[in-house]
Amino acid sequence: MNDLQRTFIPPRADLRSDWHVVDATGQILGRLATEVARRLRGKHKRLFTPHLDTGDHVIVVNASKIVLSGRKEQQKTYIWHTHYPEGLRHKSFHKLRSERPERIIEKAVWGMLPKNRLGRRLLTKLRVYAGPEHPHRAQQPATLSLVTRKR
Repeated sequence: MNDLQRTFIPPRADLRSDWHVVDATGQILGRLATEVARRLRGKHKRLFTPHLDTGDHVIVVNASKIVLSGRKEQQKTYIWHTHYPEGLRHKSFHKLRSERPERIIEKAVWGMLPKNRLGRRLLTKLRVYAGPEHPHRAQQPATLSLVTRKR
């Protein structure tokens, strides 16, 4: 029995979540969403455990200034169903960005998280704001700078 490898589960006292602020100005949506999902999940930490919430809180500001690569800005549409007869709805990227720019980043990050209770819990640690201001100054978030790629 001694030669079995045990699964390491970090104690709750060792799990702490930091706060990060990401500026979405000029960022490409997919690249921003992958890094945000990675931080929410906690994959950047040494104590990462797939079935535990080891991630950080992430605040995304300037969501209305996100960009897409290629011709996706003209072609991308968001589709959903209202669960009523003939309830298929769709909205273009430009229209969604003008109405609710936060929703674009939330949907992109949700697509990269696990689709279970843990994923839903991780999504509550994401805060997205259309403008440059956020009400989380008391948490003293660290600025997370992402490398931008030329389009």
